[in-house]
Amino acid sequence: MIFATVGTQLPFDRMLHALDDWAGGNPGVPVFAQIGSSQGSFQNMETIENLGQAEFRQRFKAARLIVAHAGMGTILSAAELGKPIILMPRRFHLGEHRNDHQMDTAQEMARLSNVTVVEDNEALHETLDWYVRSGCEVAIAPVQPDVATLEPLLEVIRDFVWDGHEDQHVLPSNDTVRAV
Repeated sequence: MIFATVGTQLPFDRMLHALDDWAGGNPGVPVFAQIGSSQGSFQNMETIENLGQAEFRQRFKAARLIVAHAGMGTILSAAELGKPIILMPRRFHLGEHRNDHQMDTAQEMARLSNVTVVEDNEALHETLDWYVRSGCEVAIAPVQPDVATLEPLLEVIRDFVWDGHEDQHVLPSNDTVRAV
């Protein structure tokens, strides 16, 4: 099963319609989408507005492939569970978000072995076709909850958040807390 999520805050009809179009041409591949506040009509995939946390996690675990907006929670869940994920960032110039932070996030997270970033419907369709042909398998092990295995993911996040300004998050040696 392919599990898609657009988060709960904003609609993302462009991604959902592209996925629904693809699902129409691939009826043997079940697609389930959490569509949030989208007002679209989807004929070729099962949809639900929102999922509770337990059901969201259950569907996420059961999926062989995740398709999502570039939300950090979804990206981290995919890394934790060892799931391949296709990110389609919302774009500011298309009126999908207030700025292009999702594009920035996606470009940084693309360094992770389980992340593929697409920017348009055609790229999404091609990437979905590739994953289905390959059995939705990628070489990734779930991230283990210890510092050594989290380090590559943490490094990507650090680089993205601090963007070369590492000194801004170091506390003074006298243990005085300051705003960072």
